[in-house]
Amino acid sequence: MKKITSVLLASALLGAALAGCGGNNNSSNSGGAAATGSGNSANSGGSGKTPKVGVAIYKFDDTFMTGVRNAIEESAKGIAEVDIVDSQNSQPTQNDKVDLFLTKKYNGMLINPVDRTAAGVIIDKAKAANTPVVFLNREPLPEDMKKWDKVYYVGAKAEESGTLEGQLIVDYWKAHPEADKNKDGVLQYVMLKGEPGHQDAELRTKYSIQAIEDAGIKVEKLAEDTAMWDRVKGQEKMAAFLGSHGDKIEAVLANNDDMALGAIEALKAAGYFSGDKYMPVVGVDATAPAVQALEEGTMLGTVLNDAKSQGKAAITLAALLANGEAPTKDNVGFDISDNQYVWISYKKITKDNASEVK
Repeated sequence: MKKITSVLLASALLGAALAGCGGNNNSSNSGGAAATGSGNSANSGGSGKTPKVGVAIYKFDDTFMTGVRNAIEESAKGIAEVDIVDSQNSQPTQNDKVDLFLTKKYNGMLINPVDRTAAGVIIDKAKAANTPVVFLNREPLPEDMKKWDKVYYVGAKAEESGTLEGQLIVDYWKAHPEADKNKDGVLQYVMLKGEPGHQDAELRTKYSIQAIEDAGIKVEKLAEDTAMWDRVKGQEKMAAFLGSHGDKIEAVLANNDDMALGAIEALKAAGYFSGDKYMPVVGVDATAPAVQALEEGTMLGTVLNDAKSQGKAAITLAALLANGEAPTKDNVGFDISDNQYVWISYKKITKDNASEVK
C-alpha cells in the first residue's frame, strides 16, 4: 500500500510541476485545434492555440464565391484552421453543416447563407452553443443581427454596386450617340436578375436604373427575367429577349458577371461584336472571365466586388471572435460599422482599368 501511495503522490507532484511550467493555458478554444507557435493577434491570452472555424459557402460552383473561398483559405494561414464545406445551394444542407460544426465544438463559424432569412435560426443555435458567427456576402435581416453581440457581417452594399453599374451605361450612352438606335431619346434595355427576393438582386436592379434616370436619361424596360446568377441561364434568357425584341434592345444590365457573360454568348450567336454590331453589356463582380471579356471588348463594364478583401476580413473577424477577442479596426484591418458590420467598397471597372483587378 505504501508503494502505491508513493507512486500516486509522485504522479500528482509531477503533474502540478508540468502545469506550472506551461503557465496559464486557459483558452476559449474547445475544438481541440492543434497548437501553433505563431503568437499572432488572433490567439487569445498567449494560449498558442489556433482556433477551428467552420465555413459554409452557399455553393462552390459560384464564380464570385470561389474567389472569396480562395481568399479565406489564403488569409486563414497562421490565424485559423478552417473547414470549408459546400451547402450546394440548399438551406437544409447548410443547416446540417452548421449542426455538425456545433457538434464538433468548433470555436467559430463563417456562414455564407443560402437564404438570408434562415440566419436567425443559425444565430439562435450559435448563441446557445456560445459559438461566434460571421455572416458573409448575404446580409441577415437587421432584427436577426441584433440577437447577439457575437454576430458580425462582412459584405458590400448592393445599392452602391447598382448605382455604379448604371453609371457605366450612362457614360457610354452620353459618349456614343449611335447607342440610341431608333433616335427616340429613350434607352430601351433588358435586365437579367439574380435570385428572386435576394437583396442584392433587388437593390442592384433598382439602383442601376435609378442612376440612369438620375443622369437625365429616359428609360424603357423591354424585358426582365431571373437567371439565378447563372451563366447558362443568362444565355438562355438573353436568347429569348433577342427573339422577342431583336435590335430594339439598346443595353443589357445583369445583376452579376456570370449572367452578363451568358448574355454575351447569346449576342455573339446573333451576330453582335462582329463588325459594327455592338451591344453595351454590364455586370457586377469583376470576376476573371469578366475581366477577360472587358479586354476582348465584348463587355462594356463591371463593378469590382472585392472577393479578396471580403474573404480576408471575414476570416480575420471569425478568428478573433473564436479566441474571445473584441474586433476593432486595428486588429481586423477594416472599419467596423454599428459594432457588427464590415462594408467593402465597390469600384467601376472598364477596359481602361481592368489591369488593376488582375
